[in-house]
Amino acid sequence: MAKYEKKPEPGDLIEVFRGVYKHWAIYVGEGYVVHLAPPSEHAHAGANSMMSVLHEKAKVKKEELYKVVGNNDYCINNLLDDKYKPRPVREILQDALSFVGKELPYSVFASNCEHFVTELRYGKPQSRQVRDAMVIAAAAAGGGIGLGIIAYAISKFLHSNDKEKQTQ
Repeated sequence: MAKYEKKPEPGDLIEVFRGVYKHWAIYVGEGYVVHLAPPSEHAHAGANSMMSVLHEKAKVKKEELYKVVGNNDYCINNLLDDKYKPRPVREILQDALSFVGKELPYSVFASNCEHFVTELRYGKPQSRQVRDAMVIAAAAAGGGIGLGIIAYAISKFLHSNDKEKQTQ
């Protein structure tokens, strides 16, 4: 498990680095976190955890932080504190614990584990991970269109040069 210089406080968001994506939980004290976990999400799932995109439901679990993290790195990341005032810790914990054991709708793009914990902490469901992925996808798509236009222009130029040579 990753060593972290600061001990999490109740209400802190925990970001777990799972390779190609990040899993999120909220620290509720005494070594425990609450998190939204589709069936394929667990510390040792590896590439199988990417199968969460296929699930429409996920379960809210209260588990020990070290079990959720496994051998992955993690950090405390209250990523929206500069944008929103966190809700009172008592309310965060009360709401987080009230969801434990419930099955909730799940969508990688609209209601994932990051949306779940940011709504608990800030009252606003947000996922920077999804937002960043969308920006990259849009840039790639735009880049692809741009490259397509350039390739088309080069093709037209070469084709017109070929025609010019044929008429000479």
